[in-house]
Amino acid sequence: MSDANIQRLLGQRSFTELGARQRARSLLDTGSFRELVDPFAKVISPWLPKQGIVPQADDGVVVGKGLIDGQPTVIIAIEGSFQGGSLGEVGGAKIAGALELAAEDNRNGTPTRAVLLLETGGVRLQEANLGLAAIAEIQAAIVDLRQYQPVIGLVAGPVGCFGGMSIAAGLCSYLLVTREARLGLNGPQVIEQEAGVDEYDSRDRPFIWSLTGGEQRYASGLVDGYLADDVEPIRQALISLFRQGKPELERSRRHAWFLERLQRVDTNVQADAAAVRSAYQGEQA
Repeated sequence: MSDANIQRLLGQRSFTELGARQRARSLLDTGSFRELVDPFAKVISPWLPKQGIVPQADDGVVVGKGLIDGQPTVIIAIEGSFQGGSLGEVGGAKIAGALELAAEDNRNGTPTRAVLLLETGGVRLQEANLGLAAIAEIQAAIVDLRQYQPVIGLVAGPVGCFGGMSIAAGLCSYLLVTREARLGLNGPQVIEQEAGVDEYDSRDRPFIWSLTGGEQRYASGLVDGYLADDVEPIRQALISLFRQGKPELERSRRHAWFLERLQRVDTNVQADAAAVRSAYQGEQA
């Protein structure tokens, strides 16, 4: 290995190995991170203790305010190691409220952008309808904010992004992934439970990543960037997209394009990675 490659490797800093708070801080300009509703505010889920589950002081959601490339940014990180990154009433309200305040900032003349660091299985089953309502509010807040400034979602791993929050990810102005990421509406265990192990073996990691992993999602045109698991390239990708500004047409408004390709899929045949790529790439392949 050359000296240059050795120095490059030594300079890398894994993003996926960081906790939610560290991830948020690492992407903001140095010294600009300020946490909102931090653990010392003691805003915890009132429902988990009733079910014998120890709550977490931040309910698994870190909301920070700071600068990226010198511009006001709200950055929201979900802690995948707490309850699988699932969202309940408190965590969901923190995310929706932060996005709503960012939209209000824009209406008041302060151009505030947003970054969502998504490590989540979706709604927290222990909080059921409250979690569903919170995720609906998050989705509405993303659509509101993206009128003014880009909302960038990042799925890094190892939890991935599933359930209602995968819909929120699809509503983002831009979506970035790493190789370790997974993105899908239903998680592997849910699909296996409903359709059987012959349809989807949740223990077959190569198969799962071949269909829902970051590389596959990028090749299928479902995300905008495929990045190394390294803090600095991820930060530079955010800066580049923010400088690029809002997309001409959000992915969520390209439904006709996607429906046309999905109509060609033969559901009688077990899908594989190559077939999925071919279906999405269509005539652009």
